Amino acid sequence: MTETFRRAYLGALAMMDATGPRDLHGAAAFAGGDPSVSCDDAALRAYLSNAHPDDALGKGLHLRLATWDGAASGEPWAGGTEANTEERRAEVVRQLKVDDQTAILFRERFPIAGVEEPITIADRWDPWYTDAIQRERGFYWDHYSRFLNEERGWAPEAVAALDIATDRVVERLSDPAREDAYQAKGLVVGYVQSGKTANFTGVLAKAIDSGYRLIIVLTGTTDLLRAQTQRRLDMELVGRENLLRGIDPSDGEALDSVDYQDDPDWIDDKFVRHRARPSDTGFPDVHRLTTHRFDYKSLRQGIAALDFEKRERNRPFFHPDNLFSSDARLLVVKKNATVLGKLVKDLNKITARLGEIPTLIVDDESDQASVNTSNPKKWKADQVERTAINRLISQLLVMLPRAQYVGYTATPFANVFIDPSDAEDIFPKDFLISLSRTPGYMGASDFHDLDSELEPSQRTISNSKEKAHVRMLAEDGGDDHELLEAMDAYVLAGAVKVYRERQGHAPYKHHTMLVHEAMARDIHRGQAENVHNLWKSRGYFSTASHDRLRALYEKDILPVSQAIAPGLPTPSTFDELRPHLGEAVSRIGRAGNPVIVVNSDKDIEQEELDFERNRVWRILIGGNKLARGFTVEGLTVSYYRRLTKQADTLMQMGRWFGYRKGFKDLVRLYITSELYEAFEAVVLDEEHFRSELRRYAELVDGRPQITPKQIPPLVAQHLPWLKPTAVGKMYNAVLTERCSPGVGIEPTGYPNNPALISANATAFVPVLQAAQRRVEFRTALGPKFPALTGLVTHPALLDVLTSLAWLNSEHFKPDLAWLRKLRSDQVEDWVFILPQHARASETHGLLLGNGPLSLHERNRRRAPHFGAISTPRHRTPARRIAGVERSIGDPVADELARGRRGAILLYPSFEEGLKVSGPTEEVSPEKVIMAFHLVAPDTSQGGNSRLLMFTTRDSSQSNAAIIDTVQQR
Repeated sequence: MTETFRRAYLGALAMMDATGPRDLHGAAAFAGGDPSVSCDDAALRAYLSNAHPDDALGKGLHLRLATWDGAASGEPWAGGTEANTEERRAEVVRQLKVDDQTAILFRERFPIAGVEEPITIADRWDPWYTDAIQRERGFYWDHYSRFLNEERGWAPEAVAALDIATDRVVERLSDPAREDAYQAKGLVVGYVQSGKTANFTGVLAKAIDSGYRLIIVLTGTTDLLRAQTQRRLDMELVGRENLLRGIDPSDGEALDSVDYQDDPDWIDDKFVRHRARPSDTGFPDVHRLTTHRFDYKSLRQGIAALDFEKRERNRPFFHPDNLFSSDARLLVVKKNATVLGKLVKDLNKITARLGEIPTLIVDDESDQASVNTSNPKKWKADQVERTAINRLISQLLVMLPRAQYVGYTATPFANVFIDPSDAEDIFPKDFLISLSRTPGYMGASDFHDLDSELEPSQRTISNSKEKAHVRMLAEDGGDDHELLEAMDAYVLAGAVKVYRERQGHAPYKHHTMLVHEAMARDIHRGQAENVHNLWKSRGYFSTASHDRLRALYEKDILPVSQAIAPGLPTPSTFDELRPHLGEAVSRIGRAGNPVIVVNSDKDIEQEELDFERNRVWRILIGGNKLARGFTVEGLTVSYYRRLTKQADTLMQMGRWFGYRKGFKDLVRLYITSELYEAFEAVVLDEEHFRSELRRYAELVDGRPQITPKQIPPLVAQHLPWLKPTAVGKMYNAVLTERCSPGVGIEPTGYPNNPALISANATAFVPVLQAAQRRVEFRTALGPKFPALTGLVTHPALLDVLTSLAWLNSEHFKPDLAWLRKLRSDQVEDWVFILPQHARASETHGLLLGNGPLSLHERNRRRAPHFGAISTPRHRTPARRIAGVERSIGDPVADELARGRRGAILLYPSFEEGLKVSGPTEEVSPEKVIMAFHLVAPDTSQGGNSRLLMFTTRDSSQSNAAIIDTVQQR
């Protein structure tokens, strides 16, 4: 009876996939067709109260509720309610016709997820991807989303978030059946290791469902990444029936043509099933023109595989009568000029009119040879490679006028916004979508205390992400003792995983450690030998190692796990862990060598790294092959050290980001403070830019504040080193004004010329003379901090800011333009706050006769510009004074707060190496950078809600993103 009950309600939910929420019990009674089964509130509550967490009906209900919670307000059943609100859930419950007790149970078991909408920057477009299309043509998406939930174990709210995010991409493509050809071009910005592949797989599923028939996926530049992407698409999207194509799975000889016949997941029936060949049920088959082992090859006599037949010969291929009776073609192609050249050549041979084929080109890792924000020289050197690849992509777009181009990148500082000569044919003119962090993702905020108000001395493993996960290495390299400790942490983490498996946790298929000390391939051989020798010397199979492992477990592994993962089983003593060490060590050394080298050198790389087919418990050494795009599964311990002064791309360092379900507490990052701080500076700047995009994405009077073609000048604001480099091309948009009411403005592009630094210091003398009042501010989390404060009028502030010099003259100009326009009824005066050191032993000195003043060390972490200037606990009273915060429990800030008053944190700063003998010593103004954080009052908003103002270099081409520089002479 329980199974019959479950099937009845699952059938009801399946019907609602097409209709939205409706009478749940009535639909279940209809779907079940058995009058002896009670379909009512009491029966459903009883079932759910006793169900296992992985019960199919419970998961199905959770998935639908999360989907309906997050659906657009325009859905016909939504009653105009906003997504992910109490009002939306109440409307869903009303439509389901369940009683109050059942509604409460739903809320307890399946809470509102609060999925954050992706940030969408887009020009206007013709809406075509309607609810009706999604309901009628959802074959591949339905199977893919169910696969993620049931096979991959994705939480329903994560699947719902993916549904929303992929909708935002697909709806901005061109209607594949429209009469006139239109090429939409867009960019999707994710996070490093954050599931971009899942997003574009969902986009591909919905694109095939809606009529796109030629799918080209461009992967990174390595065979490893191409094969990983191909297998994932085959397993999660293409599916078993399309792979078999009518072959009898019991026919061993015929199965020789199936490239996964020896794959453990194929054997265990873990590839997605469509229950029948799609074409037999009225949906398109997917024909693969690349396989797991083989990239695209010239088809020669087999060119017909690329051709498309028309059922109605007198109508174009894109007509619905032809489109929805045809199959799709899928190519997963390495981003290599030779391979892409073969594809271009073959497309020119097919008989179908290329102009009629709705095509989707997905460019995964579109920044593969992209801007290195810490190394502009490297970026310029890679320009030849980028140009060759982009030229071939451009040829595809010319040959396929109905092709849509969607690039995927992990950084909002994408190359298409930096080099106009690279970007002209693939510039995302139609949309930019910045994805939100998905549930379970372990990213920058899990390794850095980005907004902590606590002093470093107050931070512990319980309240500091850095203390919990990061272990600092000595800068000089020293001996191997730090690498040995990292290896011990890796072994202990493996033993904890074995323990958890034996306590009922799902098996940990992969457990990896990554050692990165150089990109050069010739160094990897020596590194591999060294790690192998260290492994043999550590005596992991003998009891002699136990004292050492016990000390590290009790000092590090156990306290962190108890503090941040109390819900996961963890041995309470080393003695309880010890019986599981042998199994962990055995798994790591099972192949006779715990090390795998991954670096494209076949003489060294003697073993293929294959996470799909094999269980991988190994230490990985490598550089470029692991640098971008390739997912290192089960990564638990990362060891990063720069052996030489050669510049490494900072984005390559993000390997330690990703999903760490069931072992987040065991993750450790061993890294030098220099690299850690440099990466933190990049992360902070990227996060700031994402938050800016979210503000600018809000519509004003129904129109976008910003379009993709206006993003390049915003990116340039974050990259002061950037100079126009393109010969003959330039971006058209010019940022003239940026409004930031109530939002901190923190420039980082201060000059490095001593004369200009000194002139800036002189400009602030009136402020220093006014800042004579000593106060103590307090915040809720941090300790009190002393400060000097002073008051200046708005005109006086403008005099100071107008006279300042910058690395790039455009750096502060848009902010200054806005500040100049503020009227006296918007801002009257400003409170300057100079935070002072609490300890006399810290650096103090006189500056141009003023002081003693506290001097703050700040570094150009993203040379030549600085990292963060202000600290979170200092920003809080500034926000209170400016009226952004209403109360922080600080009487001094409350007293200083007043309408039409802003606040500025001022940090007289020095770079590493400044020596000051005492507080009465006069410090050279050439050595003191006057850095600041400015918060304009909330009254500065005024009547205009637009936050950005632009002009164009060539007003006759106002819609063009990129123009010829010749026209500007």
